[in-house]
Amino acid sequence: MTDVDGRRPSIWRHRDFLLLWGGQTVSEMGSQITVLALPLVAVVLLEASALQVGLLAAAETSAYLLVALPAGAIVDRVAKHRLMIWCDLALFLVIGSVPLAHVVGALTLAQLYVVALVSSVLSVFFAVAYQAYLPVLLDRAQLIDGNAKLAASRSVAQIAGPSTGAGLVTLVGAAGAMAADALSFALSAGSLTAIRTREPRRPRAEPGRRPTLRSQIREGLAYVVRDPILRNSVAFNGTANFFVIMVETLGPLFLIRTLHLRPGLVGLLLALGAVGGVAGGVAARYLARKVGSARISWISMTVLSLPGLLIPMAGPGWWVLLFGFGWISWTFSSTVAGISLTSYRQAACPPDMLGRVSAAARWITWGTLPLGGLAGGALATALGVRTTLWIAVIGGCCAGLWLFFSPLRGLRDIPLGKLEPEPLGGMP
Repeated sequence: MTDVDGRRPSIWRHRDFLLLWGGQTVSEMGSQITVLALPLVAVVLLEASALQVGLLAAAETSAYLLVALPAGAIVDRVAKHRLMIWCDLALFLVIGSVPLAHVVGALTLAQLYVVALVSSVLSVFFAVAYQAYLPVLLDRAQLIDGNAKLAASRSVAQIAGPSTGAGLVTLVGAAGAMAADALSFALSAGSLTAIRTREPRRPRAEPGRRPTLRSQIREGLAYVVRDPILRNSVAFNGTANFFVIMVETLGPLFLIRTLHLRPGLVGLLLALGAVGGVAGGVAARYLARKVGSARISWISMTVLSLPGLLIPMAGPGWWVLLFGFGWISWTFSSTVAGISLTSYRQAACPPDMLGRVSAAARWITWGTLPLGGLAGGALATALGVRTTLWIAVIGGCCAGLWLFFSPLRGLRDIPLGKLEPEPLGGMP
């Protein structure tokens, strides 16, 4: 996609990408309100224990372990644009059920588990379709720029969402704050509906030759295993997510019950930590150009993430800011690394396999989230919240070693022009 003079048009003039970007920014902001509000509903309104909060976190992420693989195969068979719209509309109804139940006095912890689980399934299908749809809108060379802008928006949402959520929690309560998230999904659906770009028609399979879901799932997993960059990047993400979800799960509990912060201030503190994600999204393209997209991916996760060790050192008074500074380092470093690694997967994978390859990667990387949530709740019950946070931040900082001991260490830039992984003997 180039202008008549041979130059590639600015992504700022790409109408359909801007619609996708705008809709996702609104939706991400609403989702970040729920990230704060849902555990606060459980902790403040329903007096949930540490183990129950861990179970809630597991329910919120369990779909990545349970349905991510078949979701990838299904996404590769259907229109991704239409699927995303339906997911947004369904999320509008599911999330909106929480404030409705609160109004009529019928809200229970069981409903929160169901809402977390169903929204998790819908989010999996949306996320897999979303990653596979972006290369339909953008040229390969525009992917890093597009992913950087989307990542920056997510980080802005991580700042504005919790801080807005904190104000809403103070004004209308935690359950009422979730109504804003429900509205954001409706707005996102409207933005997606206005996109004009149509996906290329998939060739019809000959009768009797349509691949089965099982064979497509196996093909996506095999692709990830064969590619050494993908293999190590998903191992890194899976390890990091296992430990990071412990901090996300126990953070509100730690700040409210150990450091005695008011719920409204918890949102502001979490928003402060997300500043790093905004900086990472803005700086990613510059760092990739100056340092190298391959080099900065492992440098950011082995060096720049180390201040995350400050998180469990937080204490009363101004010492609570250590929690925010630790989050800044983690969100900055993970955003920088994630943009390069995601762009590699989108550019290297054949378009007709991108859904199942993305799903296979997410099954590994995000499938550890419910396991980490359960482990965090169990360890906090047995060892205490602060001790568990120490285990989590040390494990999270070590996750970058997967990238250090990978082919990325010998490269300056991630090879975005590669189309297929090198075949290995015996692999399907």
